[in-house]
Amino acid sequence: MAQLHNASPVYFELSFSEPQAHYIDVRMTIPGVKKESVELTMPVWAPGSYLIREFSKNVEAFEAFGSAGQSLKTTKTAKNKWQVIAGGEENITVTYRVYAFEVSVRTSFVDASHAFISPTGVFMFVDDMIDRPSEVKVIPFAGWKKVSTGLELVSGKTDAYYAENFDILFDSPIEIGNQDVFTFDAAGVHHEVAMVGGGNYDKMRLQKDMAKIVEGATQIFDENPNKRYVFIVHHYANGGGGLEHLNSTVLGASRFAYETENGYKGFLGLVAHEYFHLWNIKRLRPAALGPFDYSAENYTTNLWIGEGFTAYYDNLLVHRAGFSSQEQYFQDILGDIQAVENRAGNHVQPLGEASFDAWIKYYRQDENSVNTGVSYYNKGALMALLIDLKLLHENNGAIGLDEVMHAAYREFYKREGRGYNDEEFKTLAEKVGGISLDDIYDLVNTASSPDYNSYLAYAGLELIDLNEGKVTADLGIRTKIVDGEIIVSSVSRASTAWDGGINVNDELIAINGYRLDVAGRELARVTAAASVGDEWKVLLSRDGIVQELNIKMKPSTAKAFQLVEKDQLNPKQLLVRNRWLRQF
Repeated sequence: MAQLHNASPVYFELSFSEPQAHYIDVRMTIPGVKKESVELTMPVWAPGSYLIREFSKNVEAFEAFGSAGQSLKTTKTAKNKWQVIAGGEENITVTYRVYAFEVSVRTSFVDASHAFISPTGVFMFVDDMIDRPSEVKVIPFAGWKKVSTGLELVSGKTDAYYAENFDILFDSPIEIGNQDVFTFDAAGVHHEVAMVGGGNYDKMRLQKDMAKIVEGATQIFDENPNKRYVFIVHHYANGGGGLEHLNSTVLGASRFAYETENGYKGFLGLVAHEYFHLWNIKRLRPAALGPFDYSAENYTTNLWIGEGFTAYYDNLLVHRAGFSSQEQYFQDILGDIQAVENRAGNHVQPLGEASFDAWIKYYRQDENSVNTGVSYYNKGALMALLIDLKLLHENNGAIGLDEVMHAAYREFYKREGRGYNDEEFKTLAEKVGGISLDDIYDLVNTASSPDYNSYLAYAGLELIDLNEGKVTADLGIRTKIVDGEIIVSSVSRASTAWDGGINVNDELIAINGYRLDVAGRELARVTAAASVGDEWKVLLSRDGIVQELNIKMKPSTAKAFQLVEKDQLNPKQLLVRNRWLRQF
């Protein structure tokens, strides 16, 4: 349990007078003010999720009081800032309410059954007190009996938690309710798992299997930075996603997917991803990601390392732990290749730029996103794969990406206590591996595709495009059925539809004089029978205006990849593959 810091903490009290209406009641006591005025700020984003979310939109009934209980004048000075005229008071108290009804791993949610507190959307801070400790007293609603959080209990108090500073407070989600809690120990760390919302999970199986993921990730870095770690798992009819924190994570899971092979493997992959972030992002991090500016974007070109490398290791750790076969792991790699190479935006947006523009693009997908951008998750994972295979090949299996991550963690986090910039990570990786990574960084800094086979060959693998040499006509659109109408939902760059002027939200009515059936089956049949060069008359409705377009069918650019294992591996290929895919 935590002993309080010498500086007086900022005190918060959380209560729930109307949980059924999705409200959190916040009482904040600020000691040691002694100023004419103070300004309180609510963060606008949640670290780990790179989007300005404007949490202050959910705040209401903001009031302030002096030590004698008298009202103090308040003024809202910006979208997420409130000024309190303190009049020299030593201690002031602020109260406000937060509406919490958005389901995600990064936003708070309250209903009659439980409360989930995502801290950056609930707690405010005084600008010059962000390094002060804080104490949070939780008053559970009637019938709620459990609190799960990575925060330390305050010694001698019930449901009171301590944070050394606001960065730690903002990095410590809180679950309050009647969650099903189980524990396990692994890598010298005590782990608590809080399961919310039911599900068909097997606790004994998860205790054993999650421990293997923890042990595997810890092996790479030779140490686990925590003594205690908390998983908060929210179950939904269809759930997914996760958000990393300093000594905890919040996961979204499908309630009844645990008994299917893909569902269970997918959950373990999510566990592996967020747990790997303990090192990669939370401690080994780009320089821009800490200390945080909570009121604005924090730009970095290195999310392809922070998120992409983590996306590489999640599947690899699941395989190394024995939860997926070699063939299944190769399918995971193919999934990333298919996602990147069948996305027109791969040849428009460089990977470094995709990282930088996460704030305005990745979390704001629209109908044209596939044409303009690439995922730093998928493509970053592929860059990690290429680096790993190249390192293992050039070092006869002795040095791979594991050794680079271990060295970078030791250098930037443990020794220097800071984040890295673009050139520093590259320089360290090259020093550890004794090779140049110019080829990989050229791929990162340009909108291009690698020659996968020049790297996959190091492990005796070959990538084959089953569509190579085929000439198939393709319209280049996706459609959806809305109220019995065939509506265009996306148009691929440089496709037949793109060149011919078909737009998203057009209703397709007829082709070459024949009306399309409302299920879209006729559209599929006509497209399948078409040849490159065919000319079509497409009747459509755009915003209620019927018009006819003349289009000319172009060839499909879709790729269908297969990963083939070579029959005979030379000794070096065998060495590389065994070192790469080794199991614990």
